[in-house]
Amino acid sequence: MTATIMIVEDEADLSLMLRYNLEAEGFRVAAAATGDDAAEMVRDAQPDLILLDWMLPGLSGIELCRRWRARQETASIPIIMLTARGEEEERVRGLETGADDYVVKPFSIPELLARIHALLRRSSPQLVTSILKAGDLELDRTSHRVRRSGRDIHLGPTEYRLLEYLMRSPGRVYSREQLLDAVWGTDVYVDERTVDVHVGRLRKAINRGRNPDPIRTVRGTGYAFDERFQVMG
Repeated sequence: MTATIMIVEDEADLSLMLRYNLEAEGFRVAAAATGDDAAEMVRDAQPDLILLDWMLPGLSGIELCRRWRARQETASIPIIMLTARGEEEERVRGLETGADDYVVKPFSIPELLARIHALLRRSSPQLVTSILKAGDLELDRTSHRVRRSGRDIHLGPTEYRLLEYLMRSPGRVYSREQLLDAVWGTDVYVDERTVDVHVGRLRKAINRGRNPDPIRTVRGTGYAFDERFQVMG
């Protein structure tokens, strides 16, 4: 089974970026740009988690959250509030209204994905894939352990996030810029050549002896996890 995430966000660029990263993570995605559209969509089909912008045309995010929490059918849907309001009293207000978590813009995509997985593990554990397997390579997202042919592989935090991101979508080619946004975050400036350095470190850690290299370099574009490894999990 695959979790469905609803994005309720009126900033088109942000909504598109969220959709891209959530679909790359393996989620189904629904999106609404106004509070009224979101209310109607949730009445028709309930998602497994909602990313809810505070300020929306029509019904506000706070009002939507209040209404969903008041209805028995939607009271238990996990809600993450997305907002530019970072003041403590606003965070408290959002949580008291019924949001399960609160993320201040601009935010890190890897952090947001981690929060989504944490909420889904509590609310719908059957929907969250905890282990990615490809050939003799295994990545456990719960314990953050990586093993190859039964041997533990020790990775730095950046190399771990890079491997996890590539393994989620085998065969999909990511540019260096896309990898920077997904692994390092959009609010951190890092030169694109840094990606090459960390891919080199990752390859050195996971490839020993004559083990085939699961990371494919696409000349002039970027990197992909080799689809011939047949990721499962």
